[in-house]
Amino acid sequence: MSRRIEVELTSTREDGTWTWRAAGAKLPKGELSGSLLFAGAKVGDVVRADADFMMDGIDIIAVLPPKGARKEPERIEVVGTPRRDDEPLVTTKLAPKGRGGDRRDRKPRREGDGDKRDGRPPRERKPRVEGEGSQDARRKSGTRAHHPNRPTSPAPEPKPKAKRLRAGRTHRNAALAALPAEQKPIAEQVLRGGIPAVRQAVEKQNETNKAEGKPEISPAPLLQLAEQLMPSLRSAEWRDKAEAALADLPELDLRDLRSVVVASDAGARDDETRALADQLKTGLAQRVESEQAAWLTEITELLAGGRAVRALRVSSRPPKAGAPLPAELSTKLAEAAAASLTPETGQDRFATVLDALAFSPVRTQVTPAGIPSEPTPELLAAVKKVAARLPQIAALFGVEATAPSKSKPAAKPRPPKPVIAETPASAVVPDTEPAPAAAADEATPIAEPAAEAPAAAEETATAEDSTEATQEDAAGDEA
Repeated sequence: MSRRIEVELTSTREDGTWTWRAAGAKLPKGELSGSLLFAGAKVGDVVRADADFMMDGIDIIAVLPPKGARKEPERIEVVGTPRRDDEPLVTTKLAPKGRGGDRRDRKPRREGDGDKRDGRPPRERKPRVEGEGSQDARRKSGTRAHHPNRPTSPAPEPKPKAKRLRAGRTHRNAALAALPAEQKPIAEQVLRGGIPAVRQAVEKQNETNKAEGKPEISPAPLLQLAEQLMPSLRSAEWRDKAEAALADLPELDLRDLRSVVVASDAGARDDETRALADQLKTGLAQRVESEQAAWLTEITELLAGGRAVRALRVSSRPPKAGAPLPAELSTKLAEAAAASLTPETGQDRFATVLDALAFSPVRTQVTPAGIPSEPTPELLAAVKKVAARLPQIAALFGVEATAPSKSKPAAKPRPPKPVIAETPASAVVPDTEPAPAAAADEATPIAEPAAEAPAAAEETATAEDSTEATQEDAAGDEA
């Protein structure tokens, strides 16, 4: 594709070719055919040219002639009304103040005239009051006056956010202080990222030693020492989390509380920590029961208020995994969902209800009374998205439900365990940056203590309780 540039004609040759260079610069430069130039071209002219930039140089394919002098348009002289030399060019006249013209032209008002308006009785004027409900107060606060015929719906009270776990470092720091000085750098790496962090710190130290001409450190004894230190360090970390969880037990987020309870199997190593774990388990059971009762109450209130979409979404997030809905409440929820899926239902709302129903425990109990006669592409796309979870509804749209693929990628083979060499274990690993979370312990097949990660396995059916109704739920419930 050609590009337009400005070039300067520098010289001409006997064979009819011309040399050129970029306008105002020495490079780029090249040759062009004289047949491309316009009549009257001379050395020193700066012209516009179309050029192809090739691998071996620039090829000029066209030269545009310079623009000629602009021809001035013919102007028409406007001859207006003749005026005197002393006449001003602009005249102004100020409007009188007030509503009734100049006040000086009004007749003097007599006493009593102000109270008569065509024989009607005088109008009583109420004094202007600036209070809480006055117009000025509403204008300042930005609120609107309530119209008596305008329906109002009470806004739901926002659900308070659960308190997240904030653990201290008392027992963690005590465990570090009790170690010898040569073991503290390894223990700090273990607390930061486990065995992978120690391995990365050794590799970084070896790179530094190699650059400085020093002998490299064997990682085997340091990894073995890290494995020996890990149980006591993890136990100290768990105790810090357990004490923080016990202090905020009534308000702590259930996910954080579950993670601490699950990690107690590896973290509770003596009688004191086992007693602490028992208190957390008892508190977790009580919290789950109270949250379950509040969850059922919330669904019942939402159904009573006609908010079927929001009720379906709340029903998909039970605090107690695997706990079924009561039969009566399940029937009401299914009936409310079916009543929202009719041929007269708007297609946007139809898609919203399907999306909320797909993860509700009553999804298999709902059969729509009918579907829209001409579904839009957006509605069909929404049906295909939830077809695997709502096959009975997908069949009404002619969509075949396909089971999601459960194939898992093959696990990478682990390398053999490194052989422990005769290297003193007093080698110190420098304090380096924490290992990234994505690093995996691939070289040392050692079973590490269970941490917070196993809690995710028990939370597949208990997602985070939403703190307020989403915009999508509100839009679906307003129909």
